[in-house]
Amino acid sequence: MKIQGKIRFAKPEDIPQIIQLCHLHAAYEEAEYVMERKAELLKKDLFETSPKLYCLVVEYDSVLLGYATYMKQYATWDAREYIYMDCLFIREFARGLGLGEKLIVRIQKEATFLDCELIQWQTPDFNTKAMKFYRRIGAKSKSKERFFLKTKQ
Repeated sequence: MKIQGKIRFAKPEDIPQIIQLCHLHAAYEEAEYVMERKAELLKKDLFETSPKLYCLVVEYDSVLLGYATYMKQYATWDAREYIYMDCLFIREFARGLGLGEKLIVRIQKEATFLDCELIQWQTPDFNTKAMKFYRRIGAKSKSKERFFLKTKQ
């Protein structure tokens, strides 16, 4: 199968497809996904004057095949900003076609534009295909546990 997906920044009209991709992504990572208010919140956070989050999509024939989201964060130890890639997901039928790598290459270009020399991300320890892919493109891993703590409200 030959798919030449176009990589571009998300547009407000992509929100319904992005939410669908997020839902598929959560299921793939065996996580719960609550749809409530997602359209409203994503639209605000992606498209305000100073966005909190950037989103690249892979589009083919008006269908989004995948997405990647990222944001700038600060590393105290390095005393520098870096890019944190929050999500990278490609629909199952489009995996193995180089689209994930194209998304990461584009994020590298955007990171350079944002004056960041490093991209960080994480994946569940059972996602061995993703880890193999990340190692193949030259990424290094560091084992850590991620913790979650709800604020008292």
